[in-house]
Amino acid sequence: MKDFKGKTAFVTGAASGIGLGLTRALLDRGMNVMMADVEQAALDAAAHGLSNYGDRVARVTVDVAVGEAMAEAARRTFETFGKVHVLCNNAGVSRVGRVEDIALSDWEWVIGVNLYGTLHGIRAFLPHMKAHGEDSHIVSTSSMSGLVPKALAGPYGTTKFGIVGLSHVLREELAGSNVGVSVLCPGWVRTNMPNNGRNRPARFGGPLSMADDPLFAERNRHYLENAARGLDPLDAAALVVRAIEENEFYIVTEPGRRGDVEKRYDEIMRAFDAVDARLPDMRKAG
Repeated sequence: MKDFKGKTAFVTGAASGIGLGLTRALLDRGMNVMMADVEQAALDAAAHGLSNYGDRVARVTVDVAVGEAMAEAARRTFETFGKVHVLCNNAGVSRVGRVEDIALSDWEWVIGVNLYGTLHGIRAFLPHMKAHGEDSHIVSTSSMSGLVPKALAGPYGTTKFGIVGLSHVLREELAGSNVGVSVLCPGWVRTNMPNNGRNRPARFGGPLSMADDPLFAERNRHYLENAARGLDPLDAAALVVRAIEENEFYIVTEPGRRGDVEKRYDEIMRAFDAVDARLPDMRKAG
């Protein structure tokens, strides 16, 4: 997709961080943008800060974990701007703890926002993109945790792995069509993500503070410090815009994490080497 001017994007998690960076970057390329976020006050403030773009920016409050809400947000976007050409499934949350200790309700919350939110976005906009037939693109935000997950982030790593897998499937299904697919796997970015518990809905236990996890205080401090030193969201957004232009699938932001990914794939290759060596002897024994 080379031509952005006059086209429309729908961005979730748009009130801050990468979502707000994407909104700015796409507006600067001449697009209309529907900003979507669950946090009404932050969304209103972010949209107000973009008032210089005039009627090319609009906003809608939506809980991406609810399919009907995403369908309604899509309907409002079509009413406001007409055709939609870029979908950024960017909203995301996380929960710290050991796999067996994290409450099932928190697993449901993270899966609902991260994985079902991405699926709901695809279901709400992809048929429309196919129908209008113009060059379009879907970008879903995973994480380095979608490539090399870390301890104490089970729901996050699980869902971010899922987004990578879903994006792979979608790319194959859409090969040769008018819709391109990318998956963003950022490392540390200056976002409000560490404090995402403020938006946990009542049905999953209500707002949550990092201070509510004293057992993981050191881990949380490290997380906050790295996020504060992270990449500017506008730089991450620039990488996304280039990927849309060039129809690049993987988007990464931290060259220094190459070794972590290589280590993981080396381990997988060693498993293939092992089975190559063992199967002949196993067949003989059988």
